[in-house]
Amino acid sequence: MSQPDLGALMQKAQEMQQRLAKVQAELAARSVEGSSGGGMVRATVTGGLRVVSISIEPTLLETGDRDMIQDLTAAAVNAALTNAQRMMQEELQRSSADLGIPNPFQNTGG
Repeated sequence: MSQPDLGALMQKAQEMQQRLAKVQAELAARSVEGSSGGGMVRATVTGGLRVVSISIEPTLLETGDRDMIQDLTAAAVNAALTNAQRMMQEELQRSSADLGIPNPFQNTGG
C-alpha cells in the first residue's frame, strides 16, 4: 500500500483555505434582507452577519407601540440573519463541490 503524497495533500489544503477566504470575502460584500410585520420592518445584513440597515415604516412609528416595534425589529433582524446563514451554507456547498470535497452539510441519514 502506497503512502499518501503529503505535498499534494498540503497543496490541496492550501487551495481549499484560499478558496474559503475568497468565498468569505465575497459573502461579506453581499447582503440579504429579512422582514416582519408584513414588510413594515426590514433589516439588511451582510454575508459576514453584520446588520447594515433597519427600516421601519413611518405608520408603524406613528402607533407609538414600543413593544410591537421592538418585537418586529428583532424578528426582522433574525429573519435577515437566517437568510444570510442560508446564503453562506449554499455558497460553501457550491465551493466544496467545486473542490471535490464531500458536502459537509448533506444529511447522511445516520
